[in-house]
Amino acid sequence: RTLFGYTAVLPLLVAAIAILIDEQPIDASLPENKIDIPKQVESLWGALKKPTIWKPALFLFLWQSTPTGEGAFLYFMTNDLGFGPEFLGRVTLVSACARLAGVWVYQKYLRTVPIKQILFWSAIVSVPLGLSQLLLITHVNRSLGIPDGAFVFGDDIALSITGQLAFLPTLVLAAKICPPGVEAVLFATLMSIFNGAGVTGSEIGALLTKMLGITESNFDNLGLLTIICNLSSLYPLLLLNTLLDGVDDLKDDDGNDNDDMNGDLLLNGGVENAMIFEANGGGMGVLSSDDVADETVLDIPFFCTVIEETP
Repeated sequence: RTLFGYTAVLPLLVAAIAILIDEQPIDASLPENKIDIPKQVESLWGALKKPTIWKPALFLFLWQSTPTGEGAFLYFMTNDLGFGPEFLGRVTLVSACARLAGVWVYQKYLRTVPIKQILFWSAIVSVPLGLSQLLLITHVNRSLGIPDGAFVFGDDIALSITGQLAFLPTLVLAAKICPPGVEAVLFATLMSIFNGAGVTGSEIGALLTKMLGITESNFDNLGLLTIICNLSSLYPLLLLNTLLDGVDDLKDDDGNDNDDMNGDLLLNGGVENAMIFEANGGGMGVLSSDDVADETVLDIPFFCTVIEETP
């Protein structure tokens, strides 16, 4: 009860901080602020029917729905290796830090690398890393002089970094294929598909665990389950080029990049008294005369470069 009380403090802090967020109220009486749910559903369905969207969405589902044996492996660590809650908590902490390191590596070195290339090599690298758990399951690590705890820490760090490097491109992929007008709804739909696929993978893993006769005390076939789960993660690569064809080079009809296309739309779309700017970290935006008059955006020119101004 004490532990649950401590863990409840952080969500309460998040809720308290959320109250302090300064939001501009929306006038629901204005026509542009009214939500037309049937129209949104129609736009969402129209977007999902496009091959440029449903193919990547299908790949995301296949990518995430591969079976996992995490549940069985957790029982192995607690009942066979004798790891307690404190040790598992430390492993979780180290895993979280490793994922942060994976975010930094992606941002620093892989942000401009094609998505398909990252997904391909992350899947290839993750297989031998995942199969290394066989050394722990068969206790070969002990004969090699590697303690169980040290092996779990090292293996978890490597898998966490690799997993994060594979996860971030899927978010970029989901964002890139969202068409204008339904960005938020479609992105939320893609993330729902992604999360649903994760549940599917866990259920398939649980079914395999039962079929192989793995229980909280019988781990004879845990090695076989590990092999099946790791090798099955490769089958989405067979459809990598088919389902993700062109996602690394999304262009408009004139062959321009998305950023250039967005700039053309802003300059030629009738936006008057506007300034197109580019943030130093990347990305484009537009400031209208109304925005410039608002004191809250007066600091923008300090970290943005003006590209072009409309009369």
